[in-house]
Amino acid sequence: MIIDLILLLFLVVSALAAVLMKDLLSTTVILGAYSLIMAIVWTRLNAVDVAFTEASVGAGITTMLIIAALSRTKRMEEDQRSEGIGRNSRRSEFRNFLLFIVAFVTCGILVYGTMDMPDYGDKNAPAQTHVAPRYIEKSYEEAGAINFVTAILANYRGYDTLGETTVIFTAGISVILLLRRKR
Repeated sequence: MIIDLILLLFLVVSALAAVLMKDLLSTTVILGAYSLIMAIVWTRLNAVDVAFTEASVGAGITTMLIIAALSRTKRMEEDQRSEGIGRNSRRSEFRNFLLFIVAFVTCGILVYGTMDMPDYGDKNAPAQTHVAPRYIEKSYEEAGAINFVTAILANYRGYDTLGETTVIFTAGISVILLLRRKR
């Protein structure tokens, strides 16, 4: 329990640091660290496949792509407060207040939506009583894979995995096209 609270504290601190940072390279490194901490959290929740994806995509590929994009742009975020005087600054403050309200309401909706979720590890949760037994009992018969985690990822969630792979491939090609050097 104490380790989970420490991980949560690290996540909150790194998220706040990433938002408040003006140096975009430092922000990228902090977000990479955030992804690694999330990989540890997923591992502690026994979701090793999700942890592996978070570590490789979140901390690895995404960090590399952002650093590559930063090599072609400015490293520091421009201070917009010095530009906005008078009417523009009031409009910017109103916009920031409106965005805060939207974020606060969204957070409230998410918290409300999770209030009726079953407790972590509850044996009577629908995922434990309906989904998991079917995967365990029928995965070899339906998928032909000995390891039912492989059967779930490759067969039951095949289209989902294909969609994730397509998104990553498209992002990689887009970054390559954006960062290519013109002759």
